[in-house]
Amino acid sequence: MELAAFAERARAIEAESADTDVVESVTDLLRVSSQDLPVVARYVQGRVFPAHDSTKLDIGPALCYEAIAKAAGRNVTADDVEERVADVGDVGEVAASCDFGGQRGLAAFGGGGGAGAEAGEGGTGGLTVAEVDAELRALAATDGSGSRDTKRDILFGLFNRTGDDEARYLARLVLSEMRIGVGDGAVRDAIADAFDVPVDAVERALQVTNDHGEVAVVARDEGLGGLESLGLDVGRPVGAMLAQAGTVTDALDDWERVAVETKFDGARVQVHYDGEETTLFSRNMEDVTDPLPEVVEFVEDTLDAPAILDGEVVAVADDGSPLPFQEVLRRFRRKHDVAKAREDVTVEFRAFDCLHAAGDDMLDEPLTRRHDRLADALGDAGARALSELTVSGDSDEIAAIEADALDADHEGIMLKNPESAYTPGRRGKQWLKRKPDVETLDLVVTGAEWGEGRRAELLGTFEISAATDDGFAALGKVATGITDEELEALTALLEPHVLAEDGADVEIDPTVVFEVGYEEIQASPTYGAGYALRFPRFLGVRDDIDPGDADSLERVERLADRQ
Repeated sequence: MELAAFAERARAIEAESADTDVVESVTDLLRVSSQDLPVVARYVQGRVFPAHDSTKLDIGPALCYEAIAKAAGRNVTADDVEERVADVGDVGEVAASCDFGGQRGLAAFGGGGGAGAEAGEGGTGGLTVAEVDAELRALAATDGSGSRDTKRDILFGLFNRTGDDEARYLARLVLSEMRIGVGDGAVRDAIADAFDVPVDAVERALQVTNDHGEVAVVARDEGLGGLESLGLDVGRPVGAMLAQAGTVTDALDDWERVAVETKFDGARVQVHYDGEETTLFSRNMEDVTDPLPEVVEFVEDTLDAPAILDGEVVAVADDGSPLPFQEVLRRFRRKHDVAKAREDVTVEFRAFDCLHAAGDDMLDEPLTRRHDRLADALGDAGARALSELTVSGDSDEIAAIEADALDADHEGIMLKNPESAYTPGRRGKQWLKRKPDVETLDLVVTGAEWGEGRRAELLGTFEISAATDDGFAALGKVATGITDEELEALTALLEPHVLAEDGADVEIDPTVVFEVGYEEIQASPTYGAGYALRFPRFLGVRDDIDPGDADSLERVERLADRQ
């Protein structure tokens, strides 16, 4: 498939307003994708690699702007591109306004880009989807000295062969900003419609593979039988089952009996042991094996058969008591001198679920049976890592378990449906997290302000936002609870994600999540969310959470109503 044809389809999909029309258009696109089907199934979502693959392009806005400027001609600079993106709010529209083939610069900057152009107009290279995919994979594999220039040159070469719409969607793709209204659910439904297979079977296949491209090909070539044959692969991560906030009353009303366990103040880790080697994945499916050698050692000393386990890595003091979550993150972030970090912060694994054991996928088994299988897999040698699970229908007993957990300096308790299956990547009502009355929110950083005086070179105030159906809505700004050392680290973390600056104000690409404490949620016309946090306080960076998994405005509204 030529990139121009893909771009034409993407433009049509973007113009659709109804979800059913979007699915119908994606269905048609998948049917005509031929050998490019796995790539197209990902690209239409703005994804270059499967969800389970932690490979990244490592292309920030600045590098993309440089490539666009270079392709646009000598009279265009990266600053010109950045200024225009800040003005129109869409890197794709800016790229579409460049006459790449003619090298005449930003020909349509004043006129809104190539909105009236035919798909592919101006393209001179007959660029195909397969060629783009090969080049982007080569770009992702580039590292070491000179890699930045190499990546820029690869992007320049691609942009230089594009017409208006091709450039629009190429620019969005490399910055993961496709923005055509196609999410996981739309592609799932489109695969089912395109290849006449049940949507439930597609959903199930996606849960165990985390790869829309693979599932689309299997659905087309092998049908329902092929989809049903797909299972977990040890070494390929799946999405973590997620919880939502809830109460003991909610749980007992829904299930009558509740599985209760400690909620650890740690970082979620998925353990994959193939019988010889161990790989550890974070909640967002990043490989975190190297920073956690003692967890690897524990797994390989304990397990005697292949397994996929779900749990938390917690930091512990010399007496075995839990340390705050930020101590765990010190280990997750460490890429060098892991031995020294291991001396400074001791971590241990706490296992609470079993997804696969000795050749058997366990996702469909009830929670209690999975926990029994987990205990068998760990055996006596690994008993200390096993999270205790108590099934009870007595609210007083559950309250006592919670009190014990809090007395031991844990975060609270988890409430789970004892009969629930494990649903990868889904946040539902089968798992509830019960915390003490002091609330925190996981919010996305969407802006910042440069500091003053001795902090003038540091970002010092951060705009925090809740997720909405179509983006993020600001809830206020946080500047309290941050040390000078933390400000330096936060500035280094956020500077690569700066989209635009206006004086001291900085617009941040929504990629970083903060955990924020607060005293109260108040109605407020000042911020886009319609609410503001009273006395917000920075508690830490949630490296283990993607922006899409941050707290939603809907949850903020629920918390405000409860007040």
